[in-house]
Amino acid sequence: MSLVLDALTWIWNNPAPFNRALIQHLVMSGASLLIALAVGLPLAVLIISRQTLATVSINVVNALRTLPSLVILAIMMPFMGIGLAPSIVALTILALPPILINAYVGLRDVDPDAVEAATGMGMSRSQILWKIRVPLAAPAMFAGLRTAAVQVLAGATLAPFIGGGGLGDFIVAGLGIMDMSRLLVGALTIAVLALLAEFILALTEKLLFAERTGA
Repeated sequence: MSLVLDALTWIWNNPAPFNRALIQHLVMSGASLLIALAVGLPLAVLIISRQTLATVSINVVNALRTLPSLVILAIMMPFMGIGLAPSIVALTILALPPILINAYVGLRDVDPDAVEAATGMGMSRSQILWKIRVPLAAPAMFAGLRTAAVQVLAGATLAPFIGGGGLGDFIVAGLGIMDMSRLLVGALTIAVLALLAEFILALTEKLLFAERTGA
C-alpha cells in the first residue's frame, strides 16, 4: 500500500512527465486502433465472398496472433528504426487479428434466412452486404474492437524498447534503477486504462446492442 501511495505522490509531484507519457500512450494506442479498423473492416468485406483470399488472410492474421508483442515490436526495428512510427505499426499488427477475424466471422455467419429473404426481395449483393450483413454483424465487429483496444493498451507497455515512449517508460526506468514506486506509476496507470477501456466499451456494446441481444 505504501508503494501505491508513493506512486501517487510521484504523479502529483511530477505532472508534466506523467501527462506527456499518458498522452503518448493514448495517441499511440488510438492511432493503432484506427489504422487497424481502417484496414481490417474493409478487408473483411472484401474477402467475405472470396474463399481463397479469406483462407489466406485469416491464416496470416492467426499466425500474427501467435507472436508475442515484444517480438512484433522487435521485428519493426530493422525496417523502420526506433520511435513512435514503428511502435504504431507494430501495435496495428497486434490489433488487426481480433478486428479482422471478428468482422469476417460476423459477416460470414449472418442468419442465412435473412440473406435468403433479402435475395427474394430482389436486393443486389451490395445491398445485402450493407443493409443486411453489416448491421447484423455489427455486434461481432464491436467485440473485435473491444478485444483489440485492451490488447493494444497493454501491448503499448513494451513500446519503450523501440523508442516509442508512453507509460511503459516508467516501468522500464523503474526496473532499471529498482524504483518500485516509479514502476507502479506505469503499471497501475496502464492497468486502469485497460480496465476503463473494457468497462466503457462493454457498456457501449450493451447500450448499442442490448435490444438485439435480448431478442
